[in-house]
Amino acid sequence: MLGCIVDDAIAEQVAFVLIAGDLFHTGQILPRTFARTIEALQPLKDAGIPCIAVEGNHDWIHRRDSISWMEALSQMGYIHLLRPTRTESGGYRFDPYDYEHGIGGHIEIKGLNIYGLGYIGTQAGAHVARLCEAVTTKNNILVFHVGVWTYSPVEIGNMKPEEALPLADLFDYVALGHGHKTYIIDNQKGKPYAFNPGSPECVNFGEEKYDKGYFLVRVEEGRYKHQFRSTLPRPMIVTAIDLDGSSDAEQALERFREQMAVKIAAITDEREPLLEVKLIGRVSFHPFELGRERLRLVIDELCKPLHLEIKNHLSLIARSAGSEGEQKNLAEIEKDVLRELISARSEYKGREDELVRLALLIRDQVQKGDLEGEELLGILGES
Repeated sequence: MLGCIVDDAIAEQVAFVLIAGDLFHTGQILPRTFARTIEALQPLKDAGIPCIAVEGNHDWIHRRDSISWMEALSQMGYIHLLRPTRTESGGYRFDPYDYEHGIGGHIEIKGLNIYGLGYIGTQAGAHVARLCEAVTTKNNILVFHVGVWTYSPVEIGNMKPEEALPLADLFDYVALGHGHKTYIIDNQKGKPYAFNPGSPECVNFGEEKYDKGYFLVRVEEGRYKHQFRSTLPRPMIVTAIDLDGSSDAEQALERFREQMAVKIAAITDEREPLLEVKLIGRVSFHPFELGRERLRLVIDELCKPLHLEIKNHLSLIARSAGSEGEQKNLAEIEKDVLRELISARSEYKGREDELVRLALLIRDQVQKGDLEGEELLGILGES
């Protein structure tokens, strides 16, 4: 998806590209992911189009004395990473960008002053005043990895709309990150000042209902005009498979196959999908018999998902209890518990009494210490 945006940026001959954090989904990425990122950003570098970025909460690396992938990209010239420094009094200082070392808080491009602030946590709103005090220029843009309550779909890392409002007086355009849903915030006079395009790709299940894309922004006589350009994210399917009433694992597996075949046949996109499958219903066998690998093999016959999550919400049909007032001693309770556990496995049906007896026999011999390992195995061999 990054490559498509880069191609569009070059075709539109933009002055720069902004990334408001979370270029990566985690601070620890595979080398091949880093290599692909360089491959995607190379055309921007070749075209002389600077890519300005800040760090999101997913870009962080949490080990001291370790360089992050974002810092590496900046030192190599593929992005210009903006990160302010802090004063002794707790304020912010946006030093001019150092091209040699690939770091700084502020960069000027074609008369526009771009400031960057990455993820600073749940108290971001309390930092707005100190941020504004550090900026003395005009024609300002802020790249800020933060969400705004009532707009952002995430639960943490947000500030209140009233806390964000002072930014509208100092910055002509605030490029937001963090939340993966598109939204635009107006100032008190109805003028848009803060923009979050969301993410161009589906990252988490639940995002498939969001519009996905990015903003192409033009500045005409000091006025910012934005255009949302849609992307085509990879197919993401969230579905429930009803296995209610299945008597054993084999029957449930066949019903799973039939229902998944219908779901997957409805996917028209040829790219590998991301699947979240939820198993629901009450069954007569232990739900764990439908292990992830068995289900994965079935899905692999139908398609090759890029990512698969299976949520097993099946419940075991409870067996009817005895009459009220019936009392059982400890030995009877033990037998009932063992019988329930054994009968949960469909291949043991019809052998419950035999296997209960065997389990209790082994338990007794272990407690007495009369038999060693090989002799215990001998008991199993005789069964």
